[in-house]
Amino acid sequence: MSLIKSISGIRGTIGGVPGEGLSPLDIVKFTAAYVTFIEAGLEPNEPKRIVVGRDARLSGQMVNNIVSGTIIAMGFDVIDIGLATTPTTEVAVTLEGAAGGIILTASHNPIQWNALKLLNRKGEFLNDKEGKQVLEIADKENFKFASVENLGTIFHNDTYLQKHIDMVLNLELVDKNAIEKAGFKVAVDAVNSVGGKAIPQLLKALGVKEVIELNCEPNGKFAHTPEPLAENLTGIANLMKTGVADVGFVVDPDVDRLAIVMENGEMFVEEYTLVSIADYILSKTPGATVSNLSSSRALRDVTENKGCSYSAAAVGEVNVVHEMKRTGAVIGGEGNGGVIYPAAHYGRDALVGVALFLTMLANANKKVSELKKKFPVYEMAKNKIELTPDINVDEVLKAVKKKFASEKITDIDGVKIDFKDSWVHLRKSNTEPIIRIYSEAHTKKEAEELGNSIKEVISTLSNKKA
Repeated sequence: MSLIKSISGIRGTIGGVPGEGLSPLDIVKFTAAYVTFIEAGLEPNEPKRIVVGRDARLSGQMVNNIVSGTIIAMGFDVIDIGLATTPTTEVAVTLEGAAGGIILTASHNPIQWNALKLLNRKGEFLNDKEGKQVLEIADKENFKFASVENLGTIFHNDTYLQKHIDMVLNLELVDKNAIEKAGFKVAVDAVNSVGGKAIPQLLKALGVKEVIELNCEPNGKFAHTPEPLAENLTGIANLMKTGVADVGFVVDPDVDRLAIVMENGEMFVEEYTLVSIADYILSKTPGATVSNLSSSRALRDVTENKGCSYSAAAVGEVNVVHEMKRTGAVIGGEGNGGVIYPAAHYGRDALVGVALFLTMLANANKKVSELKKKFPVYEMAKNKIELTPDINVDEVLKAVKKKFASEKITDIDGVKIDFKDSWVHLRKSNTEPIIRIYSEAHTKKEAEELGNSIKEVISTLSNKKA
């Protein structure tokens, strides 16, 4: 069993011994710690309300019952929005004027996992400092439950998906008329989670001519491995090869990542979800862009080709959002298909991504595969190298940095080395003794060769440090 505590929340496998899996006792402890943290930041007489939304995984209702019960036991009211995407929950926090929110989802993790993702009053994830405060409160069990006279109440509100969709339709750069006129046929794979409800409803509201639903019953019985990677998407890829649709959209269980399948059944590639949408946004509203260090260089190229500035953030949505606010970015996100569009809200949002992509596609009057050709060509490789426990990973990364000192080095999150036509990013795992290696070049072969060459360098340096 696994239990992982981090600044963004707590996640683990359901069942097992407390402290080793995501047991009911662990859920109570971390929920109470979060509410204690939220209460400390409230102004006098400020409403004590926390929004709770969940994806459709099998453990969702059980976890929801425990989380909601704990919140009202702490003297706070619960706004239970039921089955809801992560971005819908984020939007609900601000519309509700709540003090915070909890999203019950393990994102792309397999069916046995669940998690508590923690939001602030802006509907954004807690930052590093705030997350550590919650972990400290939980570790010390420094919380106190309310007396019977001060228990909270649970309120159910299932209107927020429609409010979220209305918000998307009202975005200035979403053109419902152009989408409707294009007469698109769209296939959707929502891996039997909440996206099966949200994405078809959005598409119909956008005026899509026909929606072909694949794995769209939100019963939590994932039809395939839920991470939206090419190897997991053979079903929709084969469907698209038959020519039944103009484009295919795939989302993860909590709908904050968007993968696109072209009309020929080939992957548009997750990295290019953000790149293509950013290109469209920049053509209408020039400005800065942001992605994380492990995302494709194509966003930088597209941005600079428009005469705008690009900057990179440490990996993690909260870090990308921070850099976007610092630079006033008009668009940003992560290469895993996560689009963050500030005109909507500061969170990865597949609904926003779908609407903007369809608008771009309608205006381009091209097939998706033709549209893909306009963007810089890069291929990425992902590797890891296991290290023995006696190896000091920080020292190894420091040695790598020194060895490649003549190249452009970024060290805000591990070590990223930018070469003229390629790059490699090394990051220490927070949970196991490994270094993750991401590399990108103009061809897959070059990216893999670069990754393997860096692995050899690390192995040599590790042996020297041992």
